[in-house]
Amino acid sequence: MNKHFLSKKIHRVGVWCALAFSTVSVIACGPEIPQETETSFETMTVEKKDVEIPVKFSAKMRGQNDVVISPQVSGQLLKILVTEGQQVSRGQTLFVIDSRNAQHEVQSAQANLQAAQANLQAAQAQANSAKLEYDSNKNLYDKKIVSKYTLDNSLNAYRQAQAAVAQAQAAVAQAQAAVSHARVNLGFCTITSPVSGMVGEISVTAGDQVNPMTQLTVVSGNQRMEALFSVPEAILEEGVSSGATQSDIEKYIAELPDVTFVMKNGTEYPHKGRITSLTGVVDAATGSLSCIATFPNPDGHLYSGIQGTVLLPFSQSNAMVIPQTAVVRLQDKSLVYKVKSDSTATAVAVTTTEVGNGKEVIVTAGLNVGDRIVTVGANNLQEGQRVLFPAKAQKEK
Repeated sequence: MNKHFLSKKIHRVGVWCALAFSTVSVIACGPEIPQETETSFETMTVEKKDVEIPVKFSAKMRGQNDVVISPQVSGQLLKILVTEGQQVSRGQTLFVIDSRNAQHEVQSAQANLQAAQANLQAAQAQANSAKLEYDSNKNLYDKKIVSKYTLDNSLNAYRQAQAAVAQAQAAVAQAQAAVSHARVNLGFCTITSPVSGMVGEISVTAGDQVNPMTQLTVVSGNQRMEALFSVPEAILEEGVSSGATQSDIEKYIAELPDVTFVMKNGTEYPHKGRITSLTGVVDAATGSLSCIATFPNPDGHLYSGIQGTVLLPFSQSNAMVIPQTAVVRLQDKSLVYKVKSDSTATAVAVTTTEVGNGKEVIVTAGLNVGDRIVTVGANNLQEGQRVLFPAKAQKEK
């Protein structure tokens, strides 16, 4: 066998191998026939249970001790020692008013006091002298040496001296009061915070003339904060029923659960609060009662004026609670797929209310206890579609 024949034979074998390989590849890569599979759905049997529902109320925060800071004396504002939003301690200096006039008043009052004290000393000396003269004349009168006229004159002089002493004592007391008043006014030139808290808006600038009618700022005592909100009468009718006394209301407040404050950005404040005040009078215009919830504020994260939501949890007994995933929203309707005895699904309209936990809803109409409903996969269901339970699906696989 020559080389040329061998080469042609090898070439034919290669072509046949290539064709065989191509045929196998075409067969292997051909389209697969899809297999029909059934979707598994999760279901549950509707039951009743007790549930806690947080009811939301719009609220506004204020400091438990919001204090308006105004000067007690008139004068020029020299210094502002704090800034808006600054946390201050009780007794910390906030503002300083020009104290020169107040210092002059103190000096003048002290001078008047010294003069009054000198007059008192002189009056007391004169009274002592008058008493000695009266005592001497009385002794001489008893010995028939001086006349009754002389004795009476010395007695009158002694009484006048005593009156002068009393008048001088009153003048001294008045001068002491003037000194105290002047010193108080001098102290008012330094304005300190009466509470620990946060400085609000400062409405003045250094150099302004201020007087007792000028509001300098507000210090919010923010160690404890109060959330103010209104509650419909129907929600709290148990505690404010007709004939409820103040003692009954206080007992009802004490039994209320802790409340939660949620900021406007959705952040939940970490410290729980308590309802501390509840008016016993219903607002005729709104049909609601004013409430105050008090929150601790150790870190100063709450401040006066911020708004948010107070969550007040209420317990509801024997409620039909189902997962939110079981509810299909269709325009203005809420549907739940109920599983019939033949394992097919049928849509029923339901009425629901929010539980508040983001996971469940309460069904108030449309279902009955014992109904089996689809909880997972309801959005993929069609009317009359067969529902395959997970355990059955596993067995058929």
